[in-house]
Amino acid sequence: VDLDMAHIPYKFPQKCLERGCCWSPLSETNVPWCFFSKNHGYSVVSESKPDSTHIEAKLTRMDAPSLFGADIKELTFSAEMQTENRLRFKITDANQARFEVPHEHVQSLSDTPRGPLKYRLELIQKPFGLKVWRTTSPEKLLFDTTVGPLVFADQYLQLSAKLSSHNIYGLGEHVHQTFRHDTNWRTWPIFTRAAFPNGGTHNLYGHYPYFTCLEDASGQSFGVFLMNSNAMEVTVQPAPAVTFRTIGGVLDFYILVGETPETVVDEFTKLIGRPFIPPYWSLGFQLSRWDYGSLEEVKKVVERNRQAGLPYDVQYTDIDYMENKKIFTYDMEKFAELPQFADYMHDKGQKYIVILVSQRINGPYEALERGHAAKAWVTEPDGVWPGETVFPDYTNQACIDWWVDEISRFHKEVKHDALWIDMNEVANFVKGGINGCTDNKLNYPPFTPSILDDLMYSKTLCMDAKHKWGNHYDVHSLYGYSMVLATDKASKATFGTSRSMVFTRSSFPGVGKYSGHWLGDNGANWNDIKWAIPGMLEFNLFGIPYIGADICGFFDDSTEELCTRWMQVGAFYPFSRNHNAQGYADQDPAAYGFDSLVVNTSRHYLNIRYTLLPYLYTLFYKAHVNGETVVRPVMHEFYSDSETWAVHKQFMWGAHLLITPVLDPGVKITDRKATINMYLPEDKTGLHLRGGGILPVQRPDVTTTYSRRHPMGLIVALNDNKAASGELFWDDGDSRGISEGLAINSKLFFFYSSLSETKNLNFYLNLFKCFPFYLFIYLFIFKLYIYIYICKNINWEAKISANIDCYPEGGENQAKCEARGCIWEIFDPENARYEVPVPLQLPATPETVEENRDYRVQISDKPFGIQVIRKGTEEVIWDSAVPGFTFSDQFLQISTRLPSEYVYGFGETEHPTYKHSLNFHKYGLFAKDQPPGYKLNSYGVHPFYMGLEKSKNAHGVLLLNSNAMDVTFQPTPALTYHTIGGILDFYMVMGPTPEEVVQQYNEMIGRPVLPAYWSLGFQLCRYGYSNDTEIADLYRDMKAAQIPYDVQYADIDYMERQMDFTLDQVNFKGLPALVDQMRAEGMRFIFILDPAIAGNETKGSYPAFDTGIEKNVFIKWPPELSNDIVWGKVWPDYPNITVDNSLDWDTQVELFRAFAAFPDFFKTSTAEWWGEQIKDFYNNIMKFDGLWIDMNEPASFVHGTAGENCLGNKDLEDPPYMPPLESMHRGLKHKTLCMNSEQILADGTRVKHYDVHNLYGWAHTKPTYDALLSTTGKRGVIVTRSTYPSSGRWAGHWLGDNYSAWDQLLKSIIGMMEFSIFGIPYTGADICGFFNVAEYEMCLRWMQLGAFYPFSRNHNTINMPRQDPVAWGPEFAAASRDVLNIRYTLLPYLYTLMYEAHAHGNTVVRPMLHEFVTDEKTWGIDKQFLWGPALLITPALDPGKAIRTAGEFVDMDAPLEKINLHVRAGHILPWQKPENNTHYSRQNTLGLIIALNDGGVAKGSLFWDDGEGIGEKYVEIQQFCKMITLLLAAFCDTLKMKCSGSSAKVAFIIIQNRQS
Repeated sequence: VDLDMAHIPYKFPQKCLERGCCWSPLSETNVPWCFFSKNHGYSVVSESKPDSTHIEAKLTRMDAPSLFGADIKELTFSAEMQTENRLRFKITDANQARFEVPHEHVQSLSDTPRGPLKYRLELIQKPFGLKVWRTTSPEKLLFDTTVGPLVFADQYLQLSAKLSSHNIYGLGEHVHQTFRHDTNWRTWPIFTRAAFPNGGTHNLYGHYPYFTCLEDASGQSFGVFLMNSNAMEVTVQPAPAVTFRTIGGVLDFYILVGETPETVVDEFTKLIGRPFIPPYWSLGFQLSRWDYGSLEEVKKVVERNRQAGLPYDVQYTDIDYMENKKIFTYDMEKFAELPQFADYMHDKGQKYIVILVSQRINGPYEALERGHAAKAWVTEPDGVWPGETVFPDYTNQACIDWWVDEISRFHKEVKHDALWIDMNEVANFVKGGINGCTDNKLNYPPFTPSILDDLMYSKTLCMDAKHKWGNHYDVHSLYGYSMVLATDKASKATFGTSRSMVFTRSSFPGVGKYSGHWLGDNGANWNDIKWAIPGMLEFNLFGIPYIGADICGFFDDSTEELCTRWMQVGAFYPFSRNHNAQGYADQDPAAYGFDSLVVNTSRHYLNIRYTLLPYLYTLFYKAHVNGETVVRPVMHEFYSDSETWAVHKQFMWGAHLLITPVLDPGVKITDRKATINMYLPEDKTGLHLRGGGILPVQRPDVTTTYSRRHPMGLIVALNDNKAASGELFWDDGDSRGISEGLAINSKLFFFYSSLSETKNLNFYLNLFKCFPFYLFIYLFIFKLYIYIYICKNINWEAKISANIDCYPEGGENQAKCEARGCIWEIFDPENARYEVPVPLQLPATPETVEENRDYRVQISDKPFGIQVIRKGTEEVIWDSAVPGFTFSDQFLQISTRLPSEYVYGFGETEHPTYKHSLNFHKYGLFAKDQPPGYKLNSYGVHPFYMGLEKSKNAHGVLLLNSNAMDVTFQPTPALTYHTIGGILDFYMVMGPTPEEVVQQYNEMIGRPVLPAYWSLGFQLCRYGYSNDTEIADLYRDMKAAQIPYDVQYADIDYMERQMDFTLDQVNFKGLPALVDQMRAEGMRFIFILDPAIAGNETKGSYPAFDTGIEKNVFIKWPPELSNDIVWGKVWPDYPNITVDNSLDWDTQVELFRAFAAFPDFFKTSTAEWWGEQIKDFYNNIMKFDGLWIDMNEPASFVHGTAGENCLGNKDLEDPPYMPPLESMHRGLKHKTLCMNSEQILADGTRVKHYDVHNLYGWAHTKPTYDALLSTTGKRGVIVTRSTYPSSGRWAGHWLGDNYSAWDQLLKSIIGMMEFSIFGIPYTGADICGFFNVAEYEMCLRWMQLGAFYPFSRNHNTINMPRQDPVAWGPEFAAASRDVLNIRYTLLPYLYTLMYEAHAHGNTVVRPMLHEFVTDEKTWGIDKQFLWGPALLITPALDPGKAIRTAGEFVDMDAPLEKINLHVRAGHILPWQKPENNTHYSRQNTLGLIIALNDGGVAKGSLFWDDGEGIGEKYVEIQQFCKMITLLLAAFCDTLKMKCSGSSAKVAFIIIQNRQS
């Protein structure tokens, strides 16, 4: 074996020969040409064995030329068999003490072997060498230093060893492009350095002279650790062998022998210190960047990522928060509110981390002056402090005391939750010092390892600088280590019993006992995403499992594809943080757009991460206790397969989860054992569970604060023996003390399952159901073992049974089925429970003849369940005979298998697609004042879905339950309902077509109202009109632009102090006259009304409140709690105040918002009172044509009640099971009334708001509709925000306070199609968006799309620029006019569709699958929609893109001023010449658009009446179809040539006698 003579350049043979070495030029330049002769080295002059575990020897140097001078003649060798698996040997100067690493953990070791040694040490006399054998039979030689001589000079020490295998892993810190080392003469320098990890072989931030060697397929492995902190290099050679060269200290080696690679890590962490267990929250996703610029910008980033619904726990600020980059300060201008920032984060369950760097900048600076006084700094050789910048000496106790005190002081000023320490290699922006470095042997040693720049003090301190521990030459690589030890002391002093954490860039073996690490300042490129995986694997070998890379890269701009892929893999970094540098584009996920692939895939995989956090936390506990790796190479689990030895593009979490990320652009994965191609599109990464594992899980949430409150469960993946095992460690996630053993706040669970009867199992264990039991036990027992069956076999509700009345037979006396189709109800027969008081339109008697039903029902006993089977196809369309059925007082659960993955409906929540993804998505349903957002429960509740079957039939299912609930989709396919009250009352309609499903559902809940004809015209509104003149000007400009426009709104601005039934006599005094003028010109006016009534007015000055009190209409507490009103706060202001809008929102609510009372609309007296107020407003203040009711979830600006003290049962405010609702941690009362509030039904039944909350908007709607009709005598229209099944009988709905963003166009289509199947066809979104500033192209595209909303209104919020059609200039106005003219032309067709919805329950806006259900390509289309059966609308939904459609795929031109419309062959559409409003257009001639099919036939219908009459004023043209047929025949006879050609399939006919 040729061993390199320490970098003798191959060009100079003379220098080689002068050193007594051999010269042999070779063709390969990386192979040594100069190598040792056999006369180099030492010989043993004496040897002794004081006992069986110690060997000592004296060594003397053999005569040979010196390599670098100052050779040490006499050495001592000592060996300790410290444990049965660990051997230590040390070689040092026999006569003079040398520097040795003052390791805090290793020094305390006192281990002795407790069993037979797994190794044998053999000492070779001359030349000196040693061999370490594994004591197997036969023995295996692991480590053999006889391959080369020992060299030991004052500043050059070298030892080589032949190894038993090429499978070498470790050494650091570097970028290793592969996990397994290339042994072809690669040299790796080790010396801590602030350098970029860009793929070279240079030294980086940490110092790790440690490697593991896998011997063979048996898994047996050993580790080698050199405890030496001086600059060094390690050469890996093809023998295989390694050569260590260091320039100081001693040779202090540890050989660790293990049966597997994992046991070697166990041995190493026993030696250097077990890894710390991080706080649970630190396992959440984290965001950071260098140079946000201001705290305002930080908050923008926080808010947009919150709004995107990303799981996200921690926000950082980098050095830009400091005053001139001085630590322990903050910028009083740009970060003025930093002291309050932690509270801002904590309010949403999040954490805040600050950076601290090691330098101190001179200046008038208190922390610096205190450091001077403490003499805390590293000094120059003469003992003085360096200029410009000083560096703390963390090896000095005075400095440690100063550091602890400064951190404590700063925390009192700026609260934070953990500490991030950086630049501690130690980094310096000049070489050594401002005056350079002295020319001496420390700064310029005789041999310099192959470190970056080949200069010892490059980008750091001079090597002769003084620390308490010694010269910087010796302790340089310990700087970060000493800083970590000091910072850990500060953390304990500052955070007390809270675990907190420290996070460092520079590290040394043993740092993992106190700190985590990140892989440094990487780049946004495809190499660095790859190289992060070997880095993580290596740091797990080094005992630092809390590790990760900067997701999406620190330097450079990250492309969307790269960041998407990096967020996928980064979701499985133990330390998962997205961080980038100054001057580069934002790369937090939300910066790419709320509907971007980055956001959607980040949310998806972070939800998976958060689901698996109990498993990850358990892995960290096992690392802390047993030294196991967390992120694990595949080789650690499958070492018997040699194909895994070099795998570094996959990794594992523990033993059971395999992560296979995509690490290259635009590729599939090809991977290892059985090489397979995995289909991993851009939004997917590879995750695989290993058979035999049980993984504890928990329902995810947006932070760990909330996710830890959710039920826990297990994922069980059985092996071939149908068995699985797993563990769970659980504590409070934050308290210190774990290192001393399991404290009283800690519990340990082991799960084992041998489920021989189950082929595969994937279930959730609702631990909250077990909570009373294990909580009771845990108070007395430190360790707790619970097996699955303990919870599984508890009979929680022994008295509750299930009665199913879905199969009535002759002779039975069951209560009759009250439904059409199949109905079943599950309830408590012994205790009356709340049932939804919404009347359904049900047959008087059920269909009792089996032959007449389209279905049959089967009951399963074990487990209990119901199967509904469609006759004819024998498809099971409902099957709840699955485990998990639960019926307790505040938790009801039922699951069903589904016949296919095609499920539509459930609302009101924003869905990214019309067809639901069944990939374990969960949606909470609870009415809330919540703008639409991903998985956020919004204004209404609709527990109804339509499902398709493989036979292409359809069915619908309604759960009539008004309590808070959630639904979970599973890919089985299956569906699980959780609700927290009431009963399980299901209704099923059988279709069999999608359109018939909706018709039957509407027949049951009540068919939709027919709105007034004028309400189909275009409408304008905004919150923030400053006065009536602004509305008048808008009306004038719209008329001048000749843009069709029928309805003008006024939002709460028109009111006096935002109080219902009042008029602002200052700013809107002229509004009544303006309304009269507009109505006289054919326009209509709609006003907003909120339900909350101000309660702080002087008695007699506000009739709405005074008469409400007289009639007892307001919601109160139950009499046993209080006789008071349940007061909230909404928009009304106190009298005689001036609102200061510069204050934060909560302060404004507290200081300026009046107490408000909420009418109980269930009561008949309330409906009468409400009608009187509306009529009085109409007659005495201002006329109107329709009403817009808002904030009726009901919404409140305080939580529960003013003062936020809800009386009564706390389990109603914070139930034992909480669905995944927005701000669920705040309880059900968040932004609404207390759940203990009492309401009274029309029949006098007293109910809790807990049960009827979701019905408030429903109860509000009918009294408003009745009042409108009785007041105006005309049909008008009601638009409501909060809805429930059957709300469509009286009102339409808009999709709420959306955002000005491109993704909202598609989501509005999805929302409209969903509300079409919910029975509310008069629906639309706020065109151009309610929140945020609209953009020209987006707004124009939205105007084109919105022209085909049934409810077509442009509306936005206060303090935003105008976005009405005339606000953008003449080109925008012209394009808006063109598309609205098309709408107005087609209004007779739209009105006819509305009539058919009203009369027959049809949809108006219709998904394509309703018309083309036999074509499965249509089942997933949601970017196009139909008006009825005949008009296809294909809007442009993305900036600057053509349109691609489904079915027959075509690219369609979509110039900015156009929208694509298609008329379906075989249909006739009535039309009418448009005008500026419908008052005039209805006076024009009617016509027909006739689109013949291939058979030359077309048909259509027209409904026509006066457009606003009530009852008998409806007039339907009965003979329309016959008339069209005759007319068309005559038309074609006249124009035979044109009718026979394909170019004449569409004809336009004018009906002259439009009144007949």
